[in-house]
Amino acid sequence: MTSDNRLVELSANELRHRIGQREISPVELLEACIERIEAVNPYVNAVTATCFDRARAEARVAEQAVLRGEPLGLLHGLPMGVKDLEATAGLLTTYGSQIYREHIPAEDNVLVARLRAAGAIVAGKTNIPEMGAGANSRNTVWGATGNPFNPNLNAGGSSGGSAAALACDMLPVCTGSDTGGSLRIPAAKCGVVGFRPSPGVVPSSRKLLGWTPISVVGPMGRTVAEACLQLAASAGLSAGDPLSYPLDPLSFLHPEPVDLAGLRVGYTEDFGACAVDEGIRRTFRQKIAAMRHLFKSCDAIDFDLGEVHRCFDVLRAEAFVASTRDAYQRDPDSLGPNTRANYEMGAAMSLLDSAWAQAEQTRILARFQQVFRDYDVILAPTTPVSPFPWTSLFASHINGEAQANYYRWLGLTYVTTLTTHPALSLPCGRDEAGMPFGLQVVGPFRGDHRTLGMGQSLEEAFARIPELQRPRPDLTALRPAEPALTSIVTQAPHPEDARGVARAGTAASSATVSAV
Repeated sequence: MTSDNRLVELSANELRHRIGQREISPVELLEACIERIEAVNPYVNAVTATCFDRARAEARVAEQAVLRGEPLGLLHGLPMGVKDLEATAGLLTTYGSQIYREHIPAEDNVLVARLRAAGAIVAGKTNIPEMGAGANSRNTVWGATGNPFNPNLNAGGSSGGSAAALACDMLPVCTGSDTGGSLRIPAAKCGVVGFRPSPGVVPSSRKLLGWTPISVVGPMGRTVAEACLQLAASAGLSAGDPLSYPLDPLSFLHPEPVDLAGLRVGYTEDFGACAVDEGIRRTFRQKIAAMRHLFKSCDAIDFDLGEVHRCFDVLRAEAFVASTRDAYQRDPDSLGPNTRANYEMGAAMSLLDSAWAQAEQTRILARFQQVFRDYDVILAPTTPVSPFPWTSLFASHINGEAQANYYRWLGLTYVTTLTTHPALSLPCGRDEAGMPFGLQVVGPFRGDHRTLGMGQSLEEAFARIPELQRPRPDLTALRPAEPALTSIVTQAPHPEDARGVARAGTAASSATVSAV
């Protein structure tokens, strides 16, 4: 069931253009988004805490700025959903954890502050797994996020709420972040775009291990152009992230198109290391067959990257030990099973493990570069399985093979995380189950502009090939999930408001968290 208002289905780029031309008002657009959220969100549970009254006031101010002919930011008047790992001033930010169910930050973090400075209007938060741990966006504060194509299935994570909100056209701008695939996996499962930029392109001010390259924040969008618009508004140097560096953010706004006919494409089903469902392998081969005529060459390639799984285990565990140590030492039972498992794995490791993993990541990067001597881009599936029921915390088995832990099934994305190469998940038709299929596009080292240019050219080509076109959910066919998506919530975050709308004056606490 959904609203008849089609304004929300226009791209963020088109909406921003029409606002600047005074063809639509920020007030009109916000009300259309609120109407869509109220009609559709009960079916997918993507948007959590909201601040509609404050957003309405900001939209009126944005409208007056347009009427006065003032200079307008890149995102002026565009309603935005912020992933619940990012601190938002005056708006409930729970990190999906019971520990922070009353946490209202006093100020925005760097990412949110930049997007708001560019004119975006925060309308609400988007759902995540607890502390961003895992690729199934469910927690005991807000419940689970259902897939827009079938709410009984999961939407991926940890940016699952953002991906689902975009797929349902609830909001034109939504944020994401990525350690082992948190941008790319939900984008693939919901049929939208997720871009993991190179470390330091977009500053992340919330990670305690500021020098690690595995955790980044980045843009999502319904199209590559939408992701580029958000990237242009958020990229650039910040002392809050020691890996950030001076660059021209506006250079991301219109990446140079890439001539696909000149591309040397290498593709892999599994990077030589990852478990992948046979149905996904078949689907990927069919997608490659449907697109290979676009390229100069398109070859299957073999990888031997070394001990990628053990390496990621250690580096990921380090980040979670840093972020959850205080909470664990106060009360281990206050953490969910994924978050607790991360901490305990890391606490059992030694300095020898850490030193080995740092060195192995360097070796993995060197091995990966050998492939780019002969190829311009690498294509792979984004996820190894079709969306599964959200009631299953993770994919415990693939092709009957037990996975070593709750995130081992994310290998296709965390392998590329370890290389620090930019990677884009691009909608690419459907899989054998009729669910969205995501194509992972891995660009050259520090080749963010080139990767986005390739992604945009691929997107345009796929639009002309029926089996590769971006799928769209039928919102009129949505039915309540069984069981209800909020069935794992123990109690409402605020007794005075079951939706968790921010209340001024609530005591704030501090938290620093990682994403999957």
